[in-house]
Amino acid sequence: MMRLSRPPPTRSLRVFCVAARHRSFKFAADELYLTPSAVSHQMKELEATLGVRLFERKPRALELTHAGAALLAEVEPLLEALDRSVAQIARGGGRRSVRLLLPTFFASELVIPRLGAFSAQHPGIDIHIDSLDPRPVVHPPSADVSVLLTDAEPQGLQCARLFCSSLTAVCAPQHLRTVAQSGSEVFRELTLIVHRPAAGAWSAWAQELGIAPPEPPRLLELDTLHAVVRAAEHGLGVALVPSAHCAERLRSGTLARIFAVELTTADTYYVVSRAKDADKPGVRALADWLVRQFGPDGPTAC
Repeated sequence: MMRLSRPPPTRSLRVFCVAARHRSFKFAADELYLTPSAVSHQMKELEATLGVRLFERKPRALELTHAGAALLAEVEPLLEALDRSVAQIARGGGRRSVRLLLPTFFASELVIPRLGAFSAQHPGIDIHIDSLDPRPVVHPPSADVSVLLTDAEPQGLQCARLFCSSLTAVCAPQHLRTVAQSGSEVFRELTLIVHRPAAGAWSAWAQELGIAPPEPPRLLELDTLHAVVRAAEHGLGVALVPSAHCAERLRSGTLARIFAVELTTADTYYVVSRAKDADKPGVRALADWLVRQFGPDGPTAC
């Protein structure tokens, strides 16, 4: 493995991230108040320093190489974290900043609705949330606290188990009469809503219930849990949804459970931090709050 005699300048890495995001030296130059030739020159120097090509230069656009895509994924969150740390120090006033990684649906359905209570209790803590990944399994360098969704307890980290993921079959209230009349045969009458990343969940759920796998008249396949839940709410068919995340919808009646059996999966949520960060006041406050809200003794316990 080649060793760098010196790390590339932070400025070059910042220029790289902007150029990689835009896939254009011209647009990067406009954002950075540089000339396109200056951006191109810095990128050639960076490639020479690293000994790899970062861009495929094509007539109408740039494309990232595998090395370029990997560098962007690693460097951009670190630069953002650096900017936040510098801004926090510049603000002063004793405020703390905590970077929190959350699974997408966990963030929108469970954490965000409750976050006001945490902020009221800890007005001196600023929280920066990354929730782009629907299923994070690694605690990244850019995060202070993460909620990971995995089938095995994370190793080498300060870790607390929150709850296991259970799936329940639901539909909109207008389909309840059909469900009552048809029982398990309802799957021959209503559209089956399928979450594409968990396409086998319906067969596993049917096995748990002791019935044949659903053979619906039609399928509606969607790529996010949010879309699955919204489709069920709008009466487009029957869906398997995470019980804890949809508890409020079930209480309010926008969704109705159609069978008592739930499918308990191997997937479990864990709140983690690095050992060196665990006793930082902001990290400890947020991690403890997540455990109180979503741990074994909290409202979402399975």
